[in-house]
Amino acid sequence: MKIRHALGVFGILAAGVLLAVSAAMNWRFGYSLGRTELDGMIYGSASVAADCLKALIPFFLFAAIRNRMWSQAAAAAVVGVVVTAYSLTSALGHAALNRFDTSGHRMVEAQVYQDLRSDLKRAQDQLSWIPQHRPAAAVGGEIEALKSERVWAATKGCTDATRPQSRKFCQQYHGLTAEMASGQQAEALEARIADIQDKLGKTDAMTVMGEADPQAAVLAKISGVSIDQVQMAMTIFIALLLEVGSAFGMFIAFSQWRLYEREAPAAPAVPALKSTAVVEPVAPEVPLAAPQPAVAIDKPRFNANDNRSLPAAKLLVPETDVERFYKENVEARNGHTVSATKLFEAYCEWCEELEKEPLSHPLFGREISGFGITKVKRKDGVMYVGIALKSDLELEEDKKLTALRAEAA
Repeated sequence: MKIRHALGVFGILAAGVLLAVSAAMNWRFGYSLGRTELDGMIYGSASVAADCLKALIPFFLFAAIRNRMWSQAAAAAVVGVVVTAYSLTSALGHAALNRFDTSGHRMVEAQVYQDLRSDLKRAQDQLSWIPQHRPAAAVGGEIEALKSERVWAATKGCTDATRPQSRKFCQQYHGLTAEMASGQQAEALEARIADIQDKLGKTDAMTVMGEADPQAAVLAKISGVSIDQVQMAMTIFIALLLEVGSAFGMFIAFSQWRLYEREAPAAPAVPALKSTAVVEPVAPEVPLAAPQPAVAIDKPRFNANDNRSLPAAKLLVPETDVERFYKENVEARNGHTVSATKLFEAYCEWCEELEKEPLSHPLFGREISGFGITKVKRKDGVMYVGIALKSDLELEEDKKLTALRAEAA
């Protein structure tokens, strides 16, 4: 009796949980149907009442059948089918929404994680391409020291270097300028790498490295069907679990108390007969102990200066076309400026020669800005400071040679 009572209590608790979950799903589904908050409350309350009635229908149905009240049994069956169908549709909608929303969220997180990993690798590769250099602050101090020498004024800021001594001085100056630009670019890339690594550290590795829907992926591999079909089957199965459990759970649990059993009437008392015969006492018969039912026991069920650490192939082959164009056609020159339009036109000509598809002007500007080049806005447009096209420098050298030959003649 105690075992039966305990089983009934546990069964009611389990059925109550299923019923509460099913009622909550019906509430959310019904509430979403209302155009206003009041309408949502009305539909939600009606959905909860229908779900609770679904759990009571088995009691009414089987009681009517036992009492042979066929009309009440038919009515209970019709109401049970209607409320169960309504509850099943809401459970299907809620289960599908949650499963697809969760898998979609995991897919988005995984895509963001992969994008961050790609950005990190790209920034690390760009950092490895930067030549060996000292910190930008130290190089800047040497540049300022050179500017204080007389040769700097004599060459007009290294724009008019005709003597061997002034050329040597300007070569040293331009080398320091390029080294400082490398240092500044390395600092910017290091800051970018640190920011990306911080974002990657905040992601959930279990979410981004696993499947969007691990359960459906495993079942799809076992069954050989597509993940979409498995997800649909699992959604239907969860909805059926809630609806069947909440509909018949209470009825099955209360059956432990035998609600429909009637107690047998007591036997009528037989009056004792008077007799003069001596009746010998008889030992009371000891009833045999009824065999106890067997109870089944369930078994428990980079650093910027460390270019040597990367392969040589990565140091020679740039990752993007913009990087290749910049390395092949642009040179760092102090005092020089290039307009954004002219630089983009040179890039388009370079792409046309190599039969490549050029980027749009905004995307090209964004790539160039990532190299740490100073950009200023003037009346005639955007200008990049401190760089020059190699073709323009060659043209200037040709003009200087032509002028020198004319003076010599």
